[in-house]
This record gives sequence, C-alpha cells and structure tokens, in this order.
Amino acid sequence: MASTKFEAVVATPRSGKFNKNHARRVRVSGKIPAVVYGAGLDPVAVSVDPKVVIKILHSESGHNTIFDLNVEGAPLVKAMIVDWQNEPIKGKLLHADFKRIAMDKTMRVSVPVLLTGIPAGVKNSGGILDHILREVEIECLPGDIPDHIDVDVTGLGLHGAIHISDLPHSGSIKFLGEETALVAHVTIIKEEAAAEVAVAEPEVAKKGKPAEAAAAPAKK
Repeated sequence: MASTKFEAVVATPRSGKFNKNHARRVRVSGKIPAVVYGAGLDPVAVSVDPKVVIKILHSESGHNTIFDLNVEGAPLVKAMIVDWQNEPIKGKLLHADFKRIAMDKTMRVSVPVLLTGIPAGVKNSGGILDHILREVEIECLPGDIPDHIDVDVTGLGLHGAIHISDLPHSGSIKFLGEETALVAHVTIIKEEAAAEVAVAEPEVAKKGKPAEAAAAPAKK
C-alpha cells in the first residue's frame, strides 16, 4: 500500500511577491518553491528540499505515496504530491504541489497495472503480449491505495484478453473504468503484417503492368 515510508517532509513557508525572481532565489538557495492546499484549509506557499521530493517520486508508490508533511508553524499533516514541474531540457525539478489528505475520506487515484508471467499464447503459439492499459483509476481510502495492481497472465492463450473486470477486486478498492475496457491481450503481429502485404500487392501489380507493357517489344 502507498503508505508513509519516509521521514516527514519539512516545508518552510514563503512570503513576499511570488514572481520569477522570487522562485529563482528559492532555487539558488537549494530549495524549490511548492504549494500546499486541500482539507478545507487555505493554500500555503512553501519551499522544500527537491531531493526529498524526487526520492518520493522515484519510490515504488511514486506520486501516490502518502507522507507526513511538516509545514513550519502548523500541525503535522498527511499529504501527497499531486503535481510537479520539471525543467524541459535537463529534467531538473522546478516546482511541486502538495495536497493535504484526510485519511478517513475516499479519494480517486491512478495506479499502474503490472503484468506478471509469460502467457501460454506467447510461449506455445508465437503470440505477442500487448499491454494496452498501463494505469487504472480507482477509488479507495488513502491507506488502501496499492503501489500497483498485479495481474498474472500465465494462463492467457492466443487471442486471450484481460479486461478491467478480470483485475483482482476487493472490498476496499473500486475500479472506476469500464469493466469491459481492455487491459492486455495476446495477438499475432505476423498475421496483421501478412494482411497488410496482401492488400498492398494488387496495387503494386497494377502499377507495374503499364511499365512492363511499354518495355516489351512489339510483335510482328
């Protein structure tokens, strides 16, 4: 579950004019500007250590990680990273948004779908596993958010498919997507390629006939 796995993230309130120069000064000091909002409280502009934020984003639960947020001068709260901005060229973290989380209220999040095993249709019939839906949206209490949804595809035969309805359901998690939405299936790429060639061949032949006729010597 995407629960607290880190020490409390310490955030320092910011004041003054929040313009580009202000943000630049924050970054020069080794921090990044951020905003904390949610839980019916006023938003607070803060600065945080980017290394701590990056560590959370790169963890197994990623942005779904729930952690303690310590805004200086305010009570400790549970929070999540709901948005962040990277520098487009070097990828350096520039800004982050934190949302206060009420642990007793359900919330909507997207979690990754991980496929495990080698499908029988791939192993025995030369099929290809096509992973269509890599994330699914769910609704649950913050403490029940999974790091990912694991799906064993070992028994999936040729042309077999996994839909949202086939994902492991539990009483604590509600899937919000269509139950018939395709998550993954085993297909044959060779058949599709052959069909494309078959369609293209008559067109090539038609184009070739005039040239062949022009090159052939006239019968006497």
